[in-house]
Amino acid sequence: MNIIYLSMGASLVALVYAGYLTKKLFELPAGTKKMTDIADAIHKGAMAFLNREYKTLVLFTVAAAVLLSYIINWQTSLTFMIGAFCSALAGNVGMRVATAANVRTSNAVKSSLEEGLKVAFSSGLIMGLCVVGTGVLGVSILYMIFQDPGILFGFGFGASSIALFARVGGGIYTKGADVGADLVGKVEAGIPEDDPRNPATIADNVGDNVGDVAGMGADLFESYVDSIIATMALAGSVAYATGNEYLMLPLAIAAVGIICSVIGSFFVSGKGEVHQALNKGIYIAAILAAVASYGVVHILLDGGAMVANVYFAVLSGLAAGVIIGKVTEYYTSDHYRPAQSIAEAAKTGAGTNLIAGLSVGMYSTLIPVLAVSAAILISYSLAGMYGISIAAVGMLATLGITLAADSYGPVADNAAGIAEMAQMGNKVRERAEALDAVGNTTAAIGKGFAIGSAALTALALYVAYTQTANLDVIDVMKPKVTVGLFIGALLPFLFSSYAMDAVGKAAEKMVEEVRRQFREIKGLMEGKAQADYESCVEISTAAALHSMIEPSLLAVLSPVAVGYVFGAEALGGLLAGTVVTGFLLAVMMSNSGGAWDNAKKYIEAGNLGGKGSEAHKAAVVGDTVGDPFKDTAGPSLNILIKLVSIVALVFAGQFGNGII
Repeated sequence: MNIIYLSMGASLVALVYAGYLTKKLFELPAGTKKMTDIADAIHKGAMAFLNREYKTLVLFTVAAAVLLSYIINWQTSLTFMIGAFCSALAGNVGMRVATAANVRTSNAVKSSLEEGLKVAFSSGLIMGLCVVGTGVLGVSILYMIFQDPGILFGFGFGASSIALFARVGGGIYTKGADVGADLVGKVEAGIPEDDPRNPATIADNVGDNVGDVAGMGADLFESYVDSIIATMALAGSVAYATGNEYLMLPLAIAAVGIICSVIGSFFVSGKGEVHQALNKGIYIAAILAAVASYGVVHILLDGGAMVANVYFAVLSGLAAGVIIGKVTEYYTSDHYRPAQSIAEAAKTGAGTNLIAGLSVGMYSTLIPVLAVSAAILISYSLAGMYGISIAAVGMLATLGITLAADSYGPVADNAAGIAEMAQMGNKVRERAEALDAVGNTTAAIGKGFAIGSAALTALALYVAYTQTANLDVIDVMKPKVTVGLFIGALLPFLFSSYAMDAVGKAAEKMVEEVRRQFREIKGLMEGKAQADYESCVEISTAAALHSMIEPSLLAVLSPVAVGYVFGAEALGGLLAGTVVTGFLLAVMMSNSGGAWDNAKKYIEAGNLGGKGSEAHKAAVVGDTVGDPFKDTAGPSLNILIKLVSIVALVFAGQFGNGII
């Protein structure tokens, strides 16, 4: 039980430090009245959406909890509700902080780029520490109460369900507004991004928070807790265990990772190049975690023969995460050839820009697949299926600081928008845009990291499912298993279709509304009249709430339906198919979207004709396709592949040979 107290202590350190940073953040000056008015509009829009979204999620949570209590047991129902609450809380806290940090970042860059970085990063760190602190604390307390890892599957189910709704709903909201704002504002009207004359600007900035902050927070919260829970569940299968040391190990590594993340955050000083400053903190945290993990493994396993094996399994996951992050940076950053080649393709039109972006995204799947495959083979050879699961924990060990670098992105984006709308001057806008440009890359790295960890976590959940369902082998030569495999492979494509279509329809309505206001509000284009921002916020809100239901229910109901109809073995085939195609599609969409976005920014930085050129207009079109790729469908897929696995795991005892 000492490990339980250690993990609870580390989580409390994270939460207390996050509280201290929040207090310091709110003490910073928010700037002029014009700046605070814009920030208030963004905050109110974000809160209005979340409040309406949570009303829908409460209904789902209560209905699912009643069903779980009836079919499984009351303990799983209770942990499900707690997991759902914690997932929503992590995203909600992060979004509240982000909507306070955006205007303070805008005000800070008036002094220097370094000051702006400090504010934006501190807000991201608050989010990261809240996610890991809440996750470890929740798992530790529930295990201390129930003493059964199987009961914790309900906690993971609740977290994954809310994360998917939040990610899909937030993604539809933000990209419907963003695409509509860009197509009419940049391409048709030729006005700058975040120009106050554009009615969709507030909705666009609101979307950054509900999608990339609240959605991402809930997303990585469930990745984090699912990896820990799956590893604890697999500990029972370790033949060479002498006690509960293997069960406690993931909690111990997570606790050490929290402390290393806090230490690493002190090295993000704001001095020098922005991206290097962020990387310095992340790398130091990773190195510290790698060193400290050996001590944890050695102590828990009492210096036994498996110490080196388990430790190197942890390192394989940590290394795979770093590799995926660097590869994502290479394929999406405008400092490297892939994004620059997409920008060059825009010189001959939107069509060639789109082709180049798709090509880059497809090719970018190669190294992430090899990295995850290597981690699987190495960790399995060292410690069996438990090794694969502990590798996922290792990959997410320093989530506290890696999520900080990711959540920093939307805050910097909002700060640049506020600088433009409040007309703070070219110098401030340029500094804010410099922070935003780095934020695009850190956000892409965060998504790649989340997708990579999802593959390992889903595999761990998959193994736990086969054990719970008493499946020694899954024979793909059986017709029902083959059918399950095909259905599983189909799910990511069908899911992505729903998400992409929802963004497209929301964008259509946004385009029509922006055009209407440009046409009917006299003096708007001359800057003499005020745009109607609230109508655009309502369009995005209604579209997101209406469209998030179908894809989310698809993820929850599909494994249950296949399990009941075709049986437990066929459901195993579905899980395998979903993991393989979901991982590849998620990497491709995320990297294509990030590369299209930064190709546009490469041109906006003065290359290939700069803003307003034909190449720029073509790149904006590419970016509008990339937006739902990287911020709606792509990142939602990593939740999908884990959610179907944990739904299968929770209901595993209900499936026999099926009714067919």
